[in-house]
Amino acid sequence: MGKSKTSDGVSSGLEGTARFQSCVQDQFDNLEKHTQWGIDVLEKYIKFVKERTEIELSYAKQLRNLSKKYQPKKNSKEEEEYRYTSTRAFLATLNEMNDYAGQHEVISENMTSLITGELTRYVQELKQERKSHFHDGRKAQQHIETCWKQLEASKRRFERDCKEADRAQQYFEKMDADINVTKADVEKARQQAQLRHQMAEDSKAEYSSTLQKFNSEQHDHYYTHIPNIFQKIQEMEERRIVRIGESMKTFAEVDRQVIPIIGKCLDEITKAAESIDHKNDSQLVIEAFKSGFEPPGDIDFEDFTQPMKRTISESSLSNSRGDGKSEPKFGGKSKGKLWPFIKKNKLMSLLTSPHQPPPPPPASASPSAVPNGPQSPKQQKEPLSHRFNEFMTSKPKIHCFRSLKRGGAGPEDFSNLPPEQRRKKLQQKVDELNKDIQKEMDQRDALTKMKDVYIKNPQMGDAASVDHRLAELGQNIEKLRIEVQKFEGWLAEVEGRLPPRTEQARRQSGLYEAQNTSAVNSCAQDRESSPDGSYTEEQSQETEMKVPATDFDDEFDDEEPLPTIGTCKALYTFEGQNEGTISVAEGEMLYVIEEDKGDGWTRIRRNEDEEGYVPTSYVEVYLDKNAKGAMTYI
Repeated sequence: MGKSKTSDGVSSGLEGTARFQSCVQDQFDNLEKHTQWGIDVLEKYIKFVKERTEIELSYAKQLRNLSKKYQPKKNSKEEEEYRYTSTRAFLATLNEMNDYAGQHEVISENMTSLITGELTRYVQELKQERKSHFHDGRKAQQHIETCWKQLEASKRRFERDCKEADRAQQYFEKMDADINVTKADVEKARQQAQLRHQMAEDSKAEYSSTLQKFNSEQHDHYYTHIPNIFQKIQEMEERRIVRIGESMKTFAEVDRQVIPIIGKCLDEITKAAESIDHKNDSQLVIEAFKSGFEPPGDIDFEDFTQPMKRTISESSLSNSRGDGKSEPKFGGKSKGKLWPFIKKNKLMSLLTSPHQPPPPPPASASPSAVPNGPQSPKQQKEPLSHRFNEFMTSKPKIHCFRSLKRGGAGPEDFSNLPPEQRRKKLQQKVDELNKDIQKEMDQRDALTKMKDVYIKNPQMGDAASVDHRLAELGQNIEKLRIEVQKFEGWLAEVEGRLPPRTEQARRQSGLYEAQNTSAVNSCAQDRESSPDGSYTEEQSQETEMKVPATDFDDEFDDEEPLPTIGTCKALYTFEGQNEGTISVAEGEMLYVIEEDKGDGWTRIRRNEDEEGYVPTSYVEVYLDKNAKGAMTYI
């Protein structure tokens, strides 16, 4: 009974050991899954930071492209616009946005070096450490399992030897009690029983030693090795958690470090906005566009009660060829340049072109309708006879004919501009020529020094090889100086330092600049009526010339009509009741022959004989991009 209880106790102890070993193995599996999850979280955070850096780089690139897109183009009209404080403030904003983009690049670089790079290296180290710890754990588990198997084998051998000794003892007792068995057989059975008992004793001693060794190994395993491994895994996991927390702090700190610089950029933008001076900008506009003309005088009263020669009218215009009579000049003070060299069938359109703001579109305008365009200032409509008299008594100018051509260049001396604008253009031309002269002189000086070096050191080059280029530079400088003298003469004339040129001198310069006595208030109307919107400089003292109507008509019989530059669709019905206008029906397609010059009117043609003006807001224009002088409406 005692032996049975001992065996049962040992069996229950071994079963508990087996269950605990299984539990430890399960814990290792759980820790392995958890630590792998921790590494996955770290890698996910690294991926998040990488995507954030890519976003920062993309955002910085887009900001730089945006700033570059709106930077003024070199040698373009946009550079002139940046003399205004508002546009300079905008340029400062673009530059600050470029610096702002640079700070986002700094964010990306710092996050890449301080977070992504560091964490990537740490993850590799963490994987190696984790692999080492779990390798040690598996090794300890294998060792305790080996000891366990040895103990099981020793136990089974001891149990088998004990059973064999019991059977040998029983056989010996049976043989000893049997009287029929010989003494030799009994002795043999006794010796066999002693041998089995000795083997059982040896197995018992071996099992006892193995059990003591296993208990010692088991104690070390569960109280030393496994706790140490678990402690290392715990420390590794805690370091991972601390590291990801530090990376998150660095993530915020990288942003915080650039906030002062970004704040400075925003402060500079605010400072640039506060530097905008509307008074200064307005003064620049005034200086840029003031004409220098004197205001017009009073218009004389026309007394129709006194007998006087009948003025020409629309009805007599078509008969002017047959009459062959020159018309009297208008005796008022208001005299201005109209546009000769215009075909006869276009003269009536010119004389009757609307000089009032166009009517607004109907109240039920569709969303696609063009909004009200800019309206010309209100002007009193002049009598037809007055305008025709001014036309007939004006001297023709050659550059007026050129200005009728779309996109044609103006005269060399800028005489088609108002006095103040002409003075600025001439001064600008003189400055440009002086710069060109300075460049040529610098090149000549450089070549002269090179020639001196060649003369002193013939082995370096042939001194005669630069003579041809020096001669060319001398000729270029002389030509430029002649140009400067010419433009300075015109500039002096505009500024009143020299007397105005005579008609003969003007003809010799290739510019037939006729002058007429015109009131300045007609200049704005002339600009609106002229195809290129240019002014012509007028002088107050000049003889008047009458042009016979027959000669006038002969001049323009062969003039080609204005080319079409696009088409348009009438958005609303317009009743052209004023002179120079044309009636259109809603949805009608017509040809465009002249764009809106800023006065709110567009010139259109229905056929060869029907053309006139309609409000720009009443039509939808489709300009031909290939047409000369065409402009795209956006």
